[in-house]
Amino acid sequence: MAVRATVLRFPSEPDAQESSGLPWGVTVTPFAAKDENGNSPLYGSGGDLIPRCENCWAYYNTYCDQEQWAWTCAICGTLNGLSSETIARHANPESSPETMSSFVDLELPLDGAEEEDMQARPVYVAAIDLASSEEFLELTKSALLAALEALAPGSLFGLATFSHKLGLYDVQGPIPVVKNVFLPADSDGTLSIELEDAMPLFSFLAPVETCKDRIASALETLRPTSSWAGTGGEQGLDRILLGGRGFGLAMESLISYLGSEHGNTFALARIFAFLSGPPDYGPGQLDTRRYGEQYASRGEDAELALLPEQTPFYKDLAAVAVQAGVCIDILAVTNEYTDLASLKFLSIDSGGSLFLYPNTDDSTLPQDMYRMLSRPYAFNCVMRLRTSTEFKTGNSYGHFFPDPQYENVQHVICCDSYATYAYDFDFVNNDGFARHTSELPMLQLAFQYTVVVPPEEHSTTGSGLTSRSKYIIKRRLRIRTMQFGVARNFNELYDSVDPEVVLSILVHKVILASLSEGVREGRMLLHDWLVILTAQYNDVCKIASSEFRSSTGSLIDVTFSQCPQLQALPRLVFALLRNPLLRFHEEGIHPDYRIYLQCLFSGLEPGSLHRAIYPLLTSYANPDKLAYPRHSLSRAALMTSESPIFFLDAFTILIVFYSSTADPTLPYPPPHDCLLRRTINKVKQERSITPRLMFIRGGQEDASVFESYLIEEQDVDGGGFANAMGFVSFLEEISQSVLEYMK
Repeated sequence: MAVRATVLRFPSEPDAQESSGLPWGVTVTPFAAKDENGNSPLYGSGGDLIPRCENCWAYYNTYCDQEQWAWTCAICGTLNGLSSETIARHANPESSPETMSSFVDLELPLDGAEEEDMQARPVYVAAIDLASSEEFLELTKSALLAALEALAPGSLFGLATFSHKLGLYDVQGPIPVVKNVFLPADSDGTLSIELEDAMPLFSFLAPVETCKDRIASALETLRPTSSWAGTGGEQGLDRILLGGRGFGLAMESLISYLGSEHGNTFALARIFAFLSGPPDYGPGQLDTRRYGEQYASRGEDAELALLPEQTPFYKDLAAVAVQAGVCIDILAVTNEYTDLASLKFLSIDSGGSLFLYPNTDDSTLPQDMYRMLSRPYAFNCVMRLRTSTEFKTGNSYGHFFPDPQYENVQHVICCDSYATYAYDFDFVNNDGFARHTSELPMLQLAFQYTVVVPPEEHSTTGSGLTSRSKYIIKRRLRIRTMQFGVARNFNELYDSVDPEVVLSILVHKVILASLSEGVREGRMLLHDWLVILTAQYNDVCKIASSEFRSSTGSLIDVTFSQCPQLQALPRLVFALLRNPLLRFHEEGIHPDYRIYLQCLFSGLEPGSLHRAIYPLLTSYANPDKLAYPRHSLSRAALMTSESPIFFLDAFTILIVFYSSTADPTLPYPPPHDCLLRRTINKVKQERSITPRLMFIRGGQEDASVFESYLIEEQDVDGGGFANAMGFVSFLEEISQSVLEYMK
C-alpha cells in the first residue's frame, strides 16, 4: 500500500495553499505489496477485533494515546472506552499487530455460510470476435495459449465466439462441440433461447488442468466469418448475414449466463473480450460514421464530438456485470475507429482493463495476457480514506465507483498491485492547522479486500484429487495510518514537493476537463496552471518585484532556480502538452488511442506515469558500461554526448539506438548477457504492461520513431503546427504569460 503526497509538508492554512499554486493531494496504490519506502505490512488475524472510534469510525493505530481504560483517536481526537477483551488482547503485542505497526494487513472472518458454500474456483472466459481476420485470430490463439500456461490448476475456462451468432464450446469430451445461438440484428432484440438451455454452464466451463490440450484444439478450429461463405447461390444472403459483430448482446448474454453461479461456484469471473472492430450488429451497435472530417467542415470541436460515449448501453451493462460478479477486460486489436469512448465503461467500470493494439504484427497481446494472469489480484474491494478534522478529501480519481450510501467510500471490483487512485484535499475552514497545537495532519487509508488462495499442493487425505481443486476465499483488511508535517513557510512547502505526484493529480484533472470541455480546454487548464504556479513562486520568492520587471520578462524565473523540487515541472508540463493525450485531432491523433491513453494514465502509479509522459534517455559507452544516467530529450543532447548507444524508456516502448558515428565493431543488437540487456529485462519485468522493444541503427535504419521522442526542439515532428514549439520557446512564452498575469 503505497501512499505518496504532492507535498510532504502540508500547507498551514487555506491562504498558504492557494498562494502556493500547488495541487494538494495524494496517490494511493492500495494492493501494492509494500509501501512507498519498500516496507511490508505487519500481517496477522483479528481484523474484526481492532477498536474503532465512536465518532469517525477510524481504526485504532500506533499514533493513538492509550490510557488504562480509554484511548484517544489520532484522527478526530475523540476519547473512546476500551473493553476488557481489548485490554487483554493489547497486553499481548503478538495478538494485536495494530499496537506494533501503523501499517497492518489482517485477516477478517468470513460468514459461516459464505465459508461453507463457496468453492471459489477462479473462472475465466474468452469471448472471441469472428467478424475479423486470420491474422487477428492467430494473435488471439497465441494470447490464449499463453493465458492457459498462466492459469493455476483448479481454474475453470470457457471458450465463446461472437459474430452474427454466439458460439459456446464444450471441450470436455473427446471432440470439441460448439453450440451456436443466433443474435438478432435489431438494436432492441433478445435471444430466442437461454444460453443455459443451449449448453449447461458446467459443460461450458472446463477444468484447465485436464482440458488444456482440448482447449488448444478448439482454438485451432476457429475461422473468421469472411471465410465461411459457400459457393452456393445464397452467397449474397450469406454475406449479409456474415457481416455482423454482435458484441453487445453477446456480452450481456455471457454475463447473465455466468451470473447464475456467482457466489456458488465462483466469487469473481473474468471475461476476456477480443475485439477486432466496432460492434455493428444487434443491441449495443455503435454508429462509427461520427468519425470523419465532417466535424472540421462544420466548425465543430472534433475532440468534444468524439470523446463522450454515444450510448449508455455499455455503462449500464457494466453495472449488471458488477452485480453478477463478472469483470471484463477488453483487448482491441484494430486500427479502425471502434468508439472506445462508448466501450471503455464495460471494462473500467467492471474492474477490468482496456488494451489497444493498432496492428497484429508487433502486438504484445500474448505477453500482456500472461502477465495479467500471473500476478495476484484482489476483488470486491472497499476503500476509505479518513483525514484529521482540519481538512477533508475533495475530488477522488481512478477506476472505482462511489458507494451509493456512504460518503468517501469507494468500491473497486478488481484490483492488482499496480492499480493507483488519487484524492485531492480541501481545508474544512479558514483556521487550517493551528500553530499553537502539537497535533499534526493525519491520514488513514483502510482497504478491505478478498483474495482467492490456491489449494495446498499436498493433500491431507488419501483422495487428494477432489481437494486439490478446492480454492479458499480470504477476506482481509489493510490499514495504513500516516502523519505529515506542516510547512511553516513557502520555502518549506516548495522544498517538500514530489513532482511525480503533482503530475499525477494534473493528469487526472486535464483528462476530466478534456472529457467535459474538450482537449483545447484541457490544454488551457494545464498551461494556465503553470503560469499561476510560476507567478506565485516568483511573487513568494520576491524574484520579480514590480519596479524591476522588464518588458522582456527576463527577470521572471521560469526554471525555479531557487527550488530544486519544482525544477522538473516545466519540462513535465511541456511534455504533457506534446503527448497524444492532449494533441489535436487534426494532428492525426486517433480518438480511440486518446481514450486508451486516458484509461491507461488514470490508473498508473506516479513513477510509471512520469516515464510515460517524459521518457528516460540514458547513454552507454558500450553495452556493458553506462555513460550517463539521464539526458534531456533533445537532438543537442545526442550531438554533445560522445556516447555511441542510447536507451530510451517511454513506458509503452523501449528503444535502443546506435548513433550513426558508433564504432562498427560494437555488437549490434546488444548481447543477451550485457548490462544494457539486463537493464531492459528488469524494466520489462517491473512494468504493468509489456513494453515493445525496438533496436535502431542510426544512419542505416529509419530512426523517425526514436526522433519523435526528442521533443525539446522546435517542430520536432516536422508537422509545422503552431503549438509544436521547442522547450526554450515554451519557457519564453510562459514568462510573457506570467508578466501579463502579474500586471
